[in-house]
Amino acid sequence: MSRTGLAIFVKTPGCSPIKTRLAAGHGRAFAEDFHRRSAQAVAAVARAAAAVAPHWAVAEAEAMDEPQWAGLPRLPQGSGSLGERMARVHATLLSRHRAALLIGADAPQIEPTQLQAASDWLDCSQPRCVIGPAADGGFWLFGSNRPVPPARWTSVAYSRPNTADAFRVALHDLGDWLELPCLVDADEPADLGGVLAALAALDRPIRAQRSLADWLHDAIGEPADTPPASGTEPTHA
Repeated sequence: MSRTGLAIFVKTPGCSPIKTRLAAGHGRAFAEDFHRRSAQAVAAVARAAAAVAPHWAVAEAEAMDEPQWAGLPRLPQGSGSLGERMARVHATLLSRHRAALLIGADAPQIEPTQLQAASDWLDCSQPRCVIGPAADGGFWLFGSNRPVPPARWTSVAYSRPNTADAFRVALHDLGDWLELPCLVDADEPADLGGVLAALAALDRPIRAQRSLADWLHDAIGEPADTPPASGTEPTHA
C-alpha cells in the first residue's frame, strides 16, 4: 500500500448547483468561481503534502473528464446521499492506500502540515480516525485507517450544527481519534470574511492561496479583523 489517499469532494459548474447559499447572496457566477478557485487551492495544498496522494472525488459521472479536474486522478462519488457517497469514496481509497482522508473543497486555508499530521496519525498498526471540525458544527476533514461500515456513514444527519459530534458518536468504537484545528468553511456569505482572514493569516501561503485571497479581497473587501482560531496544535481525543 502506498501513501495515504486523499479525496477532495467537488461538484462541476454547469452540471450541478454550486454553493447555493453563496449563490443566493452573491450570485451564481461568484459561487461557481469561488468553488473552482477554492478547489484548486485545496488541491495545491494537498500536492504540497508529500505524505498524501490526492484525488478529485467528482459528483457527476458525466463530468469525470472535464478539463477543470485534470491534473489529479479522479474518483466518482456515485449516487445517493452524502453519507453513501463518502462511504463509497472512502472504501475505494482504502482499497488502494494504507489510509484514507476525505476533505471538502471549501476550506482553502488548510495547510500541508495539517494533512501531514493526519497522515502520520493514521500510519499506525492500530485502528485510528482523524477529524477536522468546522466552525459551523460540521467537519472539513475525516480519515481512518480501517473500513467504516456503510450504516455508520448514513446514520448521521449532515449539514447540522452537531454533525461532527454526531459523526464521532457514530464511529466512537472504530479506534483512537485525533482532532485537527477547527476551520471556517465557506457555506454562507457570512463565512467568506473568516475564510479570507484565515488565508491572510497564513505564515506560508502557497501561490494558489495567495491568488484566491487577492480575488476574494477584490470581491468582498477587507477580511474580518480577527481570524478564526485555526492555528492551534492538533489534540488527541
